[in-house]
Amino acid sequence: MSMNKAVAPAQQQSFISGYLEALALVERLHRLLLDVIKDEFERVGVLEVNAVQGLLLFNIGDNEVTAGELKSRGYYQGSNVSYNLKKLVDMGYMHHQRCEMDRRSVRVRLTESGRNIRDVVGKLFARHAEGLQAKGVLGSDGVEEINVSLRRMERYWSDQIRYIY
Repeated sequence: MSMNKAVAPAQQQSFISGYLEALALVERLHRLLLDVIKDEFERVGVLEVNAVQGLLLFNIGDNEVTAGELKSRGYYQGSNVSYNLKKLVDMGYMHHQRCEMDRRSVRVRLTESGRNIRDVVGKLFARHAEGLQAKGVLGSDGVEEINVSLRRMERYWSDQIRYIY
């Protein structure tokens, strides 16, 4: 017997309300994250790179990747990643090189300037992690619980995309 059939309508409505609140929080947190990065860039004098580009540099890290790999990992939307990669190459934060096997594909990696921006974002995140723990806002168990729940949602949504269409 499915668990869904045993759920009372009031419990189901409560779950839906909680789920919608979680979705709104995820959306707000992402926008807030970009604002936090933007403020840090302003504080340290990084004016030519926007928050999305800074997060992109942070997520690429020491890897050499293609735009397709970034999209397939689910980090970025298609046109946005291509646009931002091109801008970062033009500004000297990334090197780019055509793949030998597939000439249509371009591999990118950070330049020294790109690594400097990555480090600014990394230090910001480390400072925030320390602050969350020091102030008792969130500990290791809480972070793990959040991550487990978000991974489950990610898996569920991915399955919905794969199997519904």
